Amino acid sequence: MKLSLGFSPCPNDTFIFDALVNKKIDTEGLEFEAVLEDVETLNQWALEGKLDITKLSFPAFFQSLDNYVLLNAGSALGKGVGPLLITQADPSIYQAGIGDASVALPGVNTTANLLFSFAYPSATNKKFMIFSSIEDAVIRKETELGVIIHENRFTYQNKGLHKVKDLGEYWEEKMNAPIPLGGIAISQSIKRSVAIKVDELIRKSLDYAFANYPEVTDYVKSHAQEMSEAVMQQHIDLYVNNYSLALGEEGKKAISTLADVYNRINPGKMEQDAELFL
Repeated sequence: MKLSLGFSPCPNDTFIFDALVNKKIDTEGLEFEAVLEDVETLNQWALEGKLDITKLSFPAFFQSLDNYVLLNAGSALGKGVGPLLITQADPSIYQAGIGDASVALPGVNTTANLLFSFAYPSATNKKFMIFSSIEDAVIRKETELGVIIHENRFTYQNKGLHKVKDLGEYWEEKMNAPIPLGGIAISQSIKRSVAIKVDELIRKSLDYAFANYPEVTDYVKSHAQEMSEAVMQQHIDLYVNNYSLALGEEGKKAISTLADVYNRINPGKMEQDAELFL
């Protein structure tokens, strides 16, 4: 049986799925067609139900409950892992609020956008673009502020940019929960027995990766563009953890809390009483 599997080229995702898609583990009769795209493309595809299994941001998942259910393995949750609001100006300008300042964000369906809206509910001057373009947009003064994710957390200061607010830290303080960033969802058209097997295989793939870490494999490096190996390791260390092996009760509770916040900010967009988890 062949299943399409979408994830991003970021080191945390390629680290998790390397052993699975490259058959370094026994895939027990299943084959996976890997499709690597940026997360907002995957989010849009999830809304269309395009892939059998996909990485996606939680706001996209909350809008896709008629098509997908969340697997227990492969998710990105944690503490101290949230997006950052940054600027090239003096950050103290924005201590009392950002007013109508323009903000670059990495996609309307991203968790970054949701966490920004949670922290700044009255902000409306948003410009959406691919996450890797946001630092440069702020530097070129195309926007006054930007919300950065992924490896940009490790590089923004080198480019003369300054943190205004850690949006993940704000979430943790207000909600007393880890930050759910993205998950792995499987189509509800897939038999439950197959979905359970896929879930187990993702966990085994990650077990394999952890057993060989801190080696960064050629597969991870080949998709990491110009990122240094040290930044790749920082990326993996930050975004891949015990929640990636299994959500557990704490992880599921955090996702349910985020769903409640999403529903409050975006009434009517989320199917009510739908099952979130496999």
